[in-house]
Amino acid sequence: MSDFSYSPYRNLPPLAGLASFEEAAQPGLGVDESVDRIKRYHFALKRLMQILQARLTAEPVYELKMAFSLHSHYCAEHCTAMRERVAEMRTPPLGLEKIPDPHLETFFNEIQNAPTTEELLTGIYEYAFPALLRGLKRHVQQTNPLSDHPSLRICRFATVEMEEVVEYGKKAVGCLVDAGQKQVMADWTSLLQALLDAAGDLDGSQERMPLKDEDIFRYSGQAFVHDKVPKRDERFPDPYNMGVHAEEFLYDPRFQSRDKTLMMYYKRLREIDVPEMMATILTETPQKPWGYYKDMTRQLWDEARHAMMGEVGFVKLGIDWPKHVMVNFTWSLGLNTQLQPWERHAVLYFIEQGLMTKTGKRFEWEVGADSGDALSKLFQDYDWADEVLHARIGRDWYVSAFGDQKEAIDFGSACWSKVLSNWSAWKEEGKTTHRNWWPGLYQSFCERQGLRPDPAALDFATTYETTRADLEKLAASA
Repeated sequence: MSDFSYSPYRNLPPLAGLASFEEAAQPGLGVDESVDRIKRYHFALKRLMQILQARLTAEPVYELKMAFSLHSHYCAEHCTAMRERVAEMRTPPLGLEKIPDPHLETFFNEIQNAPTTEELLTGIYEYAFPALLRGLKRHVQQTNPLSDHPSLRICRFATVEMEEVVEYGKKAVGCLVDAGQKQVMADWTSLLQALLDAAGDLDGSQERMPLKDEDIFRYSGQAFVHDKVPKRDERFPDPYNMGVHAEEFLYDPRFQSRDKTLMMYYKRLREIDVPEMMATILTETPQKPWGYYKDMTRQLWDEARHAMMGEVGFVKLGIDWPKHVMVNFTWSLGLNTQLQPWERHAVLYFIEQGLMTKTGKRFEWEVGADSGDALSKLFQDYDWADEVLHARIGRDWYVSAFGDQKEAIDFGSACWSKVLSNWSAWKEEGKTTHRNWWPGLYQSFCERQGLRPDPAALDFATTYETTRADLEKLAASA
């Protein structure tokens, strides 16, 4: 045994604080093994992003729509880091689209095709994300902390958010999946575990266990059918309701900023339908460069954040929004069922450009600042900042396909015009009466805040017969 002893200068932490000499001298994962595992994390993150987005629109529970938006964003961000790391390790990134193990392909297809929310949640949050987290933690423990530090770093960062996702999932499953439902799906969850075991767990590091004859695939034998018709839970009893034209109220100079802030919280909450629409664009637009999916998923999450800003605003004011506010899904319904994915993107960009004008996001921030509601000012500040980013995303991935921006905007305007005139048909079909719910909301707001209602605001009644030209004139006057 060597009697050699070495100490850093004045006992400073060695190796930049990454590890002790003993830890750094231990063999760890070689480049090929590290790359193989990272490719599996990449595959899992990409598939989870795709599954969450593919199931978001038709998932009726609002909280799950929001969670799917966030978790797909996490997956896209960490997937990007994995792609970049593989390209650094003597490995061309071209092979990243290959399926690393057929058992993992079946595993994720089973989850994507799960017919119920309960099965979907169980598959995602009790099997897929925990398996990914196990792999990431093993990588951190087993790789050399010095030689493979770049991999260790991205795995460690991913671990932080994957632990958050797993904890959320545990709570969500606990709330929505009872013991009886778990028993009914026991054979299916056993299949999920058997597929992971056959793959050597998600990271491929464990002993592979052959599938048994009784491990019969249940849902993955058929192609996935994407349901792009938005669904809402029972807190949205009148989703076709277009009885309140928020923009007309906001741009009307007769009304006070304090009252307009209430309408802006409604506008933010109404943005539930943007993730519902964007998820269909992402799901139905294959073979784009990876940056497209990363950027568009970030925007999808931002729009979900905006909806939750409106929810928080109502909760802060003590307003029971499901009772007083009829949040419709008519925008996402119309775009998803009447337009192609490219046309939906065109409408999204056209609207974003309108929000960049002086009567757009800047105007809403000024209203929030003038209202005396500090939270509204804060939320509109970040909402405005987000829209600047979204305009850039639109230029990068939409406008670039046209000759110039004007051509791109004109096409978006034409696409939007296709879906603007359906509101009257829903009333004729008995789907809604387009009830004007604003006076009840406004009265409740004034009572809780001890304010005297503005008679003009209380009597506000609107109609979606207001044309776009009329609205633009009103906005200009604001």
